[in-house]
Amino acid sequence: MIFKHNNSTILAFGLTVCTLCALTAFAHASDAVLNANACSLSIDGKTFLLQGKYQVVESFPDFKVEIVTSFSDLKVQKVSSFPSDCGKWQEVSSFPDFKVQFVSSFPDLKIAFVESFPGMQ
Repeated sequence: MIFKHNNSTILAFGLTVCTLCALTAFAHASDAVLNANACSLSIDGKTFLLQGKYQVVESFPDFKVEIVTSFSDLKVQKVSSFPSDCGKWQEVSSFPDFKVQFVSSFPDLKIAFVESFPGMQ
């Protein structure tokens, strides 16, 4: 069986696929809800305190993070112990409080690394 396609059919199909991909990515990024009073992020029915031990993963993160230098949602201070305040994160390789994936687009949370005064904006 031979199918005949004209250029407009192929173009319409390509635009439809691109639109669906963009909408899917946008829908996921907009699911995250920040709570400044509780210093938490709620996503997919789970709430994560934005303090504690974190693990960097390449797949299946709890949430996606973009590192920025301005207009961040959270200022993060890396600490080696006692990550018990808002914005204090300690990197670990096992038993994290939450798992993050660093991305360059469509993040759930934008952070800026700081040396002092961590916390929500």
